[in-house]
Amino acid sequence: MEPFRYYAPTEVIFGKDTENRTGEIARRYGQKALLVFGKDSVRKSGLLDRVERSLKQAQVSYQEFGGAQPNPTLAHAREGVRAAVAFGADLIIGIGGGSSIDTAKAIAHGAANSGEDLWEIWTRKVPLTKSLPVGAVLTIPAAGSEMSDSAVLTNEEIGKKSGINTDFNRCRFAIMNPELGKTLPVYQLAAGVADIMMHTMERYFIPDSSCDLTDEIAEGLLRSVIRNGAALVKDPADLKAMGEIFWASSLSHNNLTECGRGKDFSVHKLGHALSARYGVTHGASLSAVWGAWAKHLYQEAIPRFSRYARTVWEVRESDETAAAEEGIRRTVAFFREIKMPVCLKDLGIEPTEEEIRLLSLDATMQNTVRLSRIHPLDADAVAEIYRDALEGDQIYGMV
Repeated sequence: MEPFRYYAPTEVIFGKDTENRTGEIARRYGQKALLVFGKDSVRKSGLLDRVERSLKQAQVSYQEFGGAQPNPTLAHAREGVRAAVAFGADLIIGIGGGSSIDTAKAIAHGAANSGEDLWEIWTRKVPLTKSLPVGAVLTIPAAGSEMSDSAVLTNEEIGKKSGINTDFNRCRFAIMNPELGKTLPVYQLAAGVADIMMHTMERYFIPDSSCDLTDEIAEGLLRSVIRNGAALVKDPADLKAMGEIFWASSLSHNNLTECGRGKDFSVHKLGHALSARYGVTHGASLSAVWGAWAKHLYQEAIPRFSRYARTVWEVRESDETAAAEEGIRRTVAFFREIKMPVCLKDLGIEPTEEEIRLLSLDATMQNTVRLSRIHPLDADAVAEIYRDALEGDQIYGMV
């Protein structure tokens, strides 16, 4: 078991109508809240009104800041910083999914350090030593930002999507009412399921590190997400399944499933490059490349992939390699079942050789970073994965 530090300070308020407690909880952390959200759906659904009524009752003043993008942008976050500073906000509340919450985190960092450029903070050229408290009212189970130490922004000027991990990203509180997710489009729910699975698998597929308890937690989480994710995509009104997916979203990305094992977000790096360049949905970018990534690396981590196949998918194949391959097949088949893309053409993307080269350089920070703890991947290897990810079934060589 590898040494680890586990820190999960977020207070979770889970259940029906919990958004009506936002003011009561927020009052502990501030008196002037900037409310960060995306489109007008939170207003049309009545959620924004309920949150604002709760804040008024708790005597917390607030100001709205809408317009968060599906892949949150630096320019919008900078606007939010200016709004927060002008309002004198001492608390930022993200209402929505990962995009709104990540935007809220970025605004909190920028507002607390208003003399510094946000991108300089984001790229660690300026140390982040303070931030404003952040809360979340979750409406979309996917990114897990409500409990994670991470946040992601896209710098549209340079076409780069980059994340930052820091304890300052930890939300002080997260309000979770699963009923808020029942009006989501099925595609968005499915993309969220893919993202939750990937957050767990990016921590699972690390060879030569033993931690049975963490593995059992991860495997149980994956089985639950597969079972309830399939049910939810068939019936978004299934509140039992929705509740399980909401909770899985948080546990998949609050570092619990990396204790003693660590993490390897190489698939995320591949997906981030696609999202930054083509604006594709985050979860879809991950499912589109996972099969090609697995094909490229599984033979160097057969025990990990075969254990995954047996414990998550109940594969009964006795041969280790055959079991590993069957686990990959079933994962890709599940993504198809929930109507997620399994190749770049499914995303409507057919990059040229030059575009593949640029994507691989983006994913590896201009070939200065090697991806994957299974086997280091340089820009050339990443380009090969992107090429494999172009097509459908044939890319896996085993489907």
